[in-house]
Parts: sequence; C-alpha cells; structure tokens
Amino acid sequence: MSQFPKSAFAGLTVFSLSLIIGACADSSRNSGLAPTASVVAPLSQALIAEVRALAATKGITALADAPRVRPALVQLGQALAFDKELSGNRDISCMTCHLPKFATGDDRSLSIGQGASGLGPDRVHPTNAFIARNAPSLFNLLAMKSLFWDGRVSVDQGGNYHTPAGAQLTPAMTAVFEFGALSAQPMFPVTSRAEMRGDNGNELAAIPDNDLTGIWAGLMARLGKIPEYRRMFEAAYPGTKFDQMNFAYASNAIAGFMVGQLTFTNTPWDRFLRGGDDALSEAQLEGAKTFLSIRCSICHNGPAFTDNEFHNVALAQFGPGEGDGANGHDDFGRMRVTGNTADQYRFRTTPLRNVELTGPYGHDGAFASLHAFIDHYSESANKLHDFDPASLESSLQSTVQPTADAILANRDTILSGVVLPPATIDQLTVFMSALTDPAARNLTRLNPGRVPSGLPIDR
Repeated sequence: MSQFPKSAFAGLTVFSLSLIIGACADSSRNSGLAPTASVVAPLSQALIAEVRALAATKGITALADAPRVRPALVQLGQALAFDKELSGNRDISCMTCHLPKFATGDDRSLSIGQGASGLGPDRVHPTNAFIARNAPSLFNLLAMKSLFWDGRVSVDQGGNYHTPAGAQLTPAMTAVFEFGALSAQPMFPVTSRAEMRGDNGNELAAIPDNDLTGIWAGLMARLGKIPEYRRMFEAAYPGTKFDQMNFAYASNAIAGFMVGQLTFTNTPWDRFLRGGDDALSEAQLEGAKTFLSIRCSICHNGPAFTDNEFHNVALAQFGPGEGDGANGHDDFGRMRVTGNTADQYRFRTTPLRNVELTGPYGHDGAFASLHAFIDHYSESANKLHDFDPASLESSLQSTVQPTADAILANRDTILSGVVLPPATIDQLTVFMSALTDPAARNLTRLNPGRVPSGLPIDR
C-alpha cells in the first residue's frame, strides 16, 4: 500500500460532494425547487463505473465458482481432515489448527502442534513449543499458485510439481491430483514432527525425516486397518482398490474437501462485479476506489486479491524460527525454498477474501486486528523498530529477534515512502469487509459428527 495521493485531498471526494448536494437538496425542497435526487444518482453511478474500471485494469474479477467435486471425495476428505489418525500419536488432526469456529485458523499468532492440549487461544504445550508460523486460512485455495507461507508447494505452467519431497513425489502420485498444488499440500504437515508426526512414541516418529515415502506408506497402513476407510476410499475413487492406493489419494481427497466446502464466491464484491450496483455501500465503494488507486493493488490483485508472489513487508520475527540465523530462531521465508538471498524475509502475499475473519495477520500473526495490520504498512520501518512485544502472548514476548535492521535492508521497495492517513486506513478496512462471503461467517456445518477411527474430534 502506498501514500494516499495528495491530489485526492486537493478537492472534495465524491462522498463529500454527496453531503453537500444533500444539503442543497434540503434547501431546494424548502424553496419549492425540484428535488435533487437525480443529481445524486449520477454521482453514485460515476463512482460505481470508476471502481469497476479500476478493478478491470488490475485484473480483479469475480472469483469463479468451484468445480463440482464428487460427494464421496468430499466426504472422505472431510473425515481425513478431522481425524487424528493422521498424526503420529493420534492427538491432533489437520483441522486442529484450522478450526471452523475460527474461520479455518486457530486465533493464535503462532500455532501449537502435537503434544498439546486445548484448542485455539486456549491451546497450551507442556514445553511451550510453537510452530514457527501462523496457520493460514483455507479459503479459496484452488486460486493459489503456490501454498504455504514460503510457497514450497507449487505447480509450474508445464504441470511440474515443486515440493520438499523432490523425486519422492512420484508421477504415479501426481497423476492422482485433481486440484493442482492444493492436492499436494496435505502431504506435508503429516510429515512434520512439530505439527503432527511427533518425536517419539509411535511408529511414524521412528521413520527418518527424509523418508517421506515411508511416512506416507505408514499412514496408509494405519488407514487400511479401518474397514470404513477402505470403503470410503474405494467409493471416492471408483475402480481403484484401496491396496493399490498411496497417500496421494488421501491428500487429494482433503483438497477436494477444501475445494468443495471452502470456496466462497458470493461476497458483496463479487455481486458488485457481476453487475449489482447496490451490492456495496457508499463507504465500501470509496474504500474500493482508494484500494485500487494506491499501491495496495500492486500485490493484492487478481480474483483472489493476491499476486501469488513473495514480499518482505517488514514484519517482526519471533517464536522458534525455522532454524535460520545465528541462533537458529530466525525465519528467512522464501529464501529457504529458492536459496536466493534476495528472497530473505519474503513471504507469500496473503489473499484477501474473507480476510476480516482470519486474524491474527501476517506470517507470524503479529497483528490481532485487520485495522492494525493495514496501519503497519504506513511508515513500516518505524513500526518494525517500535514493535511492542507486549502485544504478544506472554510465552512469545521474550522471543522477538533483534533483526529489524536486517529485515529492513531487504524490505520490499513497494513500501518505500508509504504513509497512510488514518482516514485512509479506515477506508481500506471498510472496503475489505466487502470481501467476506456471508456463508463463511459460520462454518460449524463443516464439523463431522464422527470420524472412522472413532477418535475425538476437535471442533
């Protein structure tokens, strides 16, 4: 986001003119002149047309509806996503950190993985262990070209998959995938010791970290011992016997669940772009004009409001880190994937659909409110230097790394000179409320009544 154009303050905004015209209308009625409603309407129409034209120049269109996903695949994916059978010690599921009641997040800055108790903000670990990054939401992931904060799972234009598994993700596996990079994404949290697999106490933990094939085979062996899962897999993939399947079938099913149940395309913004002149309020229209006129839309563009690229937006580093830096508690972001020092501290551009529901914000969840996160983009260098650890939960306050200067040395140049007046931050926040699909506000319908393993469900 960038400095609000000074020219916008040189004259009156459309909103201000509307107020003046409204006052004139009262005077006209008192003097017996014709009402001025016909004057106000063209102003609104002009703003509507301007916002639509700006959106078109940014490639921001309504999001396409999700492809139809066969019900048996959605049902299998839902069961797997909520089933703790996929974790080493059977104590955590995929959805433990992506809870429907928290808009597919966990309402935490940094997630807490296996070995913990409680859910969301009440989750605690006996040794205060954290996952290095914030749990991203699961909305509209089919629109994403790369997944995870560092983009370590992606598919290129030639259909080639790029993942941490390298050659262990075989052509036989990728042939199963129906949803691109999203089909590959669930294959990796199950291999992480901190997230799901555990350090000891189970047969999966005993498998070497670099033997992903062995971990995946171990998971399928577990699932194969549950007759209901065998039936569900074969119903989801007609003509293929369970014993012929590998974990790619499970991963693809979880992706099918996300595509079928977590794609939301009926936001006020979508309705506006499809021709609904009354879909947005006047304040949302003004906010949209501002968003599309300043630097926000350089990175947040396209149907999902992301450029699918990676940027350093000067966020403080705290938590356990990813093993980077002198003390191992830093996180070099995209550089961990590419090896390019220019990518240090860069993270994937957050898609903005349903964003008002998905805090805390940033790869580290440094900001609890959307308004505060937008405000960070204004004079971000000062904000980083002045970052207050007291805003974090007590267990994280002492983990803030003294890396502000290193982060700023590689800060994205898009942020240079950005100053956002408070009124502009308010406008942008209001606009982003137009990106929320009403159906995403209550996701309790996603919680299954039970899972085939019989293990308890986190909900």
